[in-house]
Amino acid sequence: MARKILSLGQYVKRRNGVALGGSGALMNMFERSLGANRFDRFWQYWNPIFGYYLSRYIFEPLKGVLPNWIALLITFVACGLLHDLVTIAINHRFALLFTPWFLFMGIFVVLSKGFYLQYPVFNKGKSAFTINCLFNMSIILACLLMALPIWRAMS
Repeated sequence: MARKILSLGQYVKRRNGVALGGSGALMNMFERSLGANRFDRFWQYWNPIFGYYLSRYIFEPLKGVLPNWIALLITFVACGLLHDLVTIAINHRFALLFTPWFLFMGIFVVLSKGFYLQYPVFNKGKSAFTINCLFNMSIILACLLMALPIWRAMS
């Protein structure tokens, strides 16, 4: 059975809980992504507009011919490469920082999904959000720290 292709507006509403361009959309994205209790969920909510195009034009076609986890890693690498191409165009210098950084984050997403790695729940409310935010930001920072030596070697 073929999956229904969502419009950009439908996709954003599903991910963000707020219509595309709706009041509070940006704040909702930050709260849902940073407060997510798993790293793969962080990425479900982060930047839904960019996520829509990555999903539609890279991930979905690839998962038709590759295992999901490989398609997901390639999508993360492609996303990093797009970010690097922008910085290369601006700086007029070849260097890859985002590509390895996004590869490492993609690996964490695959592991988070594959092993259903959920952050410990200490309690509900604001402190749970803060703890989840710290976990998500720590993983992002750890991935950046792993990518920096690669970037330095190319600089």
